[in-house]
Amino acid sequence: MSFYITPYPYRYARRLARMAADYAPEARFTLAINAREQDDEFVVNALVPGLKADDLNIQVLEDVVTIEGEFKQDESEYLLRELPHGSFRRTIRLSTPVQADKAQAKITDGVLTLHLPKAESARPKTIKVTVK
Repeated sequence: MSFYITPYPYRYARRLARMAADYAPEARFTLAINAREQDDEFVVNALVPGLKADDLNIQVLEDVVTIEGEFKQDESEYLLRELPHGSFRRTIRLSTPVQADKAQAKITDGVLTLHLPKAESARPKTIKVTVK
């Protein structure tokens, strides 16, 4: 019986992923986000370098947040191209519903920050105990 040891077991998987990206160029970029839950709201951060507020479309429906946009690309020839380009769409489902009418979004230094307040039904309630 022979055993073959591959020094880099994920090399083949990476090669397949690159080949798939060549056939579906629109699937190359996924917007990376950080999401955290605080007592009364969710805070979502995403890197959107070079985009303005008009370039983004943000939709909030109950517990689903969708961020859409497009990084403009020029037709220049590059030696190395690592910055994002093309359109993107990122949808995340939060653990509880949020109040869409009170959501706030801002872009500062290429970082999108969403403040999504939780719905009243999802906020923790404090009950005082009385002693008799």
